[in-house]
Amino acid sequence: MNDSVRPYPLLDSLAAPQQVRHFSPAQLEQLAAEVRAFLIASVSETGGHFSSNLGTVELTVALFHHFDFLQDRIVWDVGHQAYPHKILTGRMDRFPTLRMHHGLSGFLKRDESPYDHFGAGHASTSISAALGMAKARDLQKQDHACIAVIGDGSMTAGMAFEGLNQAGYLEAKNFLVILNDNDMSINPNVGSLQGYLNQIMSGQYYQRWRDRIEHAIKAIPLEGLSKGVAKAAKWSEESFKRLMVPGLLFEDLGFRYLGPVNGHDVAATSKALAEAREKMKDGPVLLHVQTKKGYGYEPAVQDPLKWHGVTAFDAESGEIIKTQVDPSKPAPPSYTSVFGKALVDLAKKDEKIVGITAAMLDGTGLNLFQKAFPDRCFDVGIAEQHAVTFAAGLAAQGMRPVCAIYSTFLQRGFDQVAHDVCIQDLPVTFALDRAGIVGADGPTHHGLYDLAYLRCLPNILLMAPKDENELRRMLMTAIYSGHPAALRYPRGNGLGVAMEEPIAALPVGKGELLREGTDLLLCALGAMVDPALRIAEALATDGISCAVINARFVKPLDGPLIHAWADRCRAIVTLEEGCAPGGFSGAVAESLADAGLPRPLLRCAVPDHLVHHGDPKRLLEEEGLSPLALEARIRKFFRDI
Repeated sequence: MNDSVRPYPLLDSLAAPQQVRHFSPAQLEQLAAEVRAFLIASVSETGGHFSSNLGTVELTVALFHHFDFLQDRIVWDVGHQAYPHKILTGRMDRFPTLRMHHGLSGFLKRDESPYDHFGAGHASTSISAALGMAKARDLQKQDHACIAVIGDGSMTAGMAFEGLNQAGYLEAKNFLVILNDNDMSINPNVGSLQGYLNQIMSGQYYQRWRDRIEHAIKAIPLEGLSKGVAKAAKWSEESFKRLMVPGLLFEDLGFRYLGPVNGHDVAATSKALAEAREKMKDGPVLLHVQTKKGYGYEPAVQDPLKWHGVTAFDAESGEIIKTQVDPSKPAPPSYTSVFGKALVDLAKKDEKIVGITAAMLDGTGLNLFQKAFPDRCFDVGIAEQHAVTFAAGLAAQGMRPVCAIYSTFLQRGFDQVAHDVCIQDLPVTFALDRAGIVGADGPTHHGLYDLAYLRCLPNILLMAPKDENELRRMLMTAIYSGHPAALRYPRGNGLGVAMEEPIAALPVGKGELLREGTDLLLCALGAMVDPALRIAEALATDGISCAVINARFVKPLDGPLIHAWADRCRAIVTLEEGCAPGGFSGAVAESLADAGLPRPLLRCAVPDHLVHHGDPKRLLEEEGLSPLALEARIRKFFRDI
């Protein structure tokens, strides 16, 4: 962004967001235009979440016009749509560092700003969190407003309705839920709720009649009438509402429904918020706001999925700025695409294979499967818990379900994995994309904990491939193991190895000796196998002899292979891109202890702390897991034993 030209006079004049409360309607319109212009200019240089943020500009401006978020509390669901919130709360100058190492987070962080009241990253949490804040407020005898902003995609999760149900039951006052209805999450929304919201939109003109009818009925002097007449009047009110008024689902949950309102009309949104603020005094309110992802930037409007999360782009042309590559060296396929193609190949030979994902068809590679087998592919929306138990039901009836879910998001379905899949020993395969350090999205999205939270469960197989060919073999192994199975693999491209045909299963629980040695045993898992081999070669030049094992399986661990080579070597090094507590290194240490094989052990894994956002290579370096950092650590370890 060219700092010499800053067409943002209102933004630049904001010493504090509270000034927006005193803006005129014309100033609010101008402010929205400036926020959108700044957003386009800034994200075009840094990359980041884009189309969802363009869709909430006017809504955010209107919110700051009516509320003081130093006092009032706002919880933005997921955080994909909170860049305008950050812009208005004094963080404009930090946007050149967006999602960079030690820079501005792409999500909300409580330690980043006093205006970030609750951290975000995973979907559907906002209503529950805001309701908790509301009840804390009441118990502390305070009176500020508590607001949750949630998208229609996030509303498909059961947790959102659990929050709505509790809020209605508590008759929470000064509590507002804003349903930001933009007709999609990352992939287009699925399920009955979307049809319901569309129905509301088609019937919105009836909304203005509700208050008139209710007012007329309530004006009837019921005190002198019989109980029958009074009952009939009340029945008439409810019957009219059910026939003519949209939003009754929310009203039945105990909310006053307002809307829908055009979320890109600042004046209309501001008027609706003013009404909501009055109605909130009597109980919880749900304001239905209709927005459009990418609004104000035509390329993003035309393809909101492509523009959901982007790298740097040319703001004028809308062309993505591509990294320069050597055309003579084509990039290897991504692990995601290899998984998607392998699943299609296996499914061509087996009609019992079905694919399941939670609003991540493209991100997991299941879009390929959907094109090939639309009747056997299920996108359940943002509902990981349901996805897991849905898969369990399929498996219980003889199908072979494959749940493709990012590592970080399967955490949401842990109870279902434990109770509905593992305890019943049902053959559900979990394909865990984005395992390890993923970069700019930070601690809520790193896939560091999968091995730790799955290893404790009975009956489950846990695998991690050293390359893309082994990924295909592990997928087949998992599907036909007859047990719950999970394979975790990283984001990004493979190593460019040859693909064996046909796909062959691996022997369950058997690792692979890749190199013999006598000094150190390097026991590596998944993405760490290739660095381990290169480190072994480097150490050999200094006379340090390293054996290298590709563990393949974390559960069942190949104890006999590891024990045999541990017995031949002076010390052991474990290498994994995951958390140290409860992970692969813990499995190896437990196995050695059980076998009575005490050896010096260096555990190369992520320590027990959060890994923040930034470039993955730099983060790996900081965690001591880059090839150079690993080699230095191992050399020192060997010198010290």
